[in-house]
Amino acid sequence: MRSWLPVLACLPALLLAACGGDDEEGTPALEGGLPPGQGGTLVWAVADRVESIDPLHADTRSEQLVSRQVHEPLIQTLSGPFGDTREVPGLVRRARPSADETVWTLTLRTGVRFQDGAQFNSQAVLANAERWTANPAGQALLPGLLTFDAPRVDQVRFTLAAPDPGFDDRLAADALGIVSPKVLSGRPAAATIPRGASESGTGPFELRERSPGRLLMARNASWWGTAGQAELGPALDQVEFRVEPESSVRLALLDAGDAHLADELEAAQARQASVDPLLTTLPAGDGTALGLERSVRGVDSARTLPALSGVWLTTIRVPD
Repeated sequence: MRSWLPVLACLPALLLAACGGDDEEGTPALEGGLPPGQGGTLVWAVADRVESIDPLHADTRSEQLVSRQVHEPLIQTLSGPFGDTREVPGLVRRARPSADETVWTLTLRTGVRFQDGAQFNSQAVLANAERWTANPAGQALLPGLLTFDAPRVDQVRFTLAAPDPGFDDRLAADALGIVSPKVLSGRPAAATIPRGASESGTGPFELRERSPGRLLMARNASWWGTAGQAELGPALDQVEFRVEPESSVRLALLDAGDAHLADELEAAQARQASVDPLLTTLPAGDGTALGLERSVRGVDSARTLPALSGVWLTTIRVPD
C-alpha cells in the first residue's frame, strides 16, 4: 500500500498537508474559521517552474494550468464537484449576437470581485479588451474585433468586422482570462502583468506561496462560485505543484504516493504506469501522458484533453 494513504486519513482535509513530512508540506493555506472544502490537498508533479501567471503570456503547461485557476475567461460553463451535473454560466450570464452576427452583447454576472478587491464589471472587461487588441496573442485569438463599449455597468458590446457565429467560443480561450483592472491600471496595454500580482483574477484558487521547486495554491473562500446558491466548489482546499524536470522523477513521485498526479510523462513512463493497478494515465495531445492515482476523482478526460492547460481543478477530489 502506498505510504500516503494512512497520512491522508490522519487529519481532516484542512490539515491534510500537515500530517507529516517537512515544514513546506505542512503550511496551512486557509485562514482560521473559514469552512474547508471536502477534497483535501492535491499534489501535482509538473515539469516546469511557473514564471508567469499572466494568461496571455503563460507559455508552459505548468504556467497555463496555474493561470487558469486564477483567471477565468468570460465564457465558460461550470459544474460542481462530486458528480454535480448542473451547467452554470461563468462570468458572462448571456452572450447574444445581432441578427447579422457582427455585434455581440454580453450580460455580465454581478457581485463578482477580483482577489485584490476590485469589482468585476463592464469597465474591467473593457480594460482587458484594450489589452487583447494591443497584444499580438490577443489579436490572434480575436481576429476581426473592431470596437468594444459598455452600454451598462453589467453589459459589454463587441463589434466585429465580419459575421462570426463562434465569437463566444473565441472568448472562452484560457489565454483570455480576465485580469484585475488594478493590475492593468497605469501599465502599457501590451505589458505582461508583474510577477508579484498574484491576486489578479476572479478564480477559485489563490496563489499563496512560490519557490523555485514548489508552488502552493489555496481555495479562494470569496470565489463567486462558492457563494450563494452556486455551490460549485472548489472541492480542494489546496493544490501543491512540485517542479521536477525529469519525467522519470515525476513518475517516481507518483509511484511512491508523494504526488497524486504527474504531468508530461513520456511514452516509457506511461507504459510503466499502465501496468500498476493503482495508477492510470490519460494521453495528452502532444504525445505525453498525465499519470494519476486511480483513487483521484474528478479528472475527466473529456475536459483535460487534448490540452491539459484547461484542467478545471474545482471538480477534483483526492482520497480522504
